[in-house]
Amino acid sequence: MPNGDGTGPVSGTQGKGQGKRMGNSGGSKGKFAGSEGNCICPACGKMITHQRGVPCSETECPDCGVKMKRQR
Repeated sequence: MPNGDGTGPVSGTQGKGQGKRMGNSGGSKGKFAGSEGNCICPACGKMITHQRGVPCSETECPDCGVKMKRQR
């Protein structure tokens, strides 16, 4: 508002890009858990160290061959 008294020009873009932040601002890991942690087999319980860049769901258990899950 150029005049500082609320009489500035009316704009269709007023307020856009402000206020809500997009993304993960709550400090929780969300969908992607990062590089640390473990993968665990839901069938036999075997636990292995998570490999960065390789989702646990794409890793097969070395003991029984079932797809691993991320340990929570």
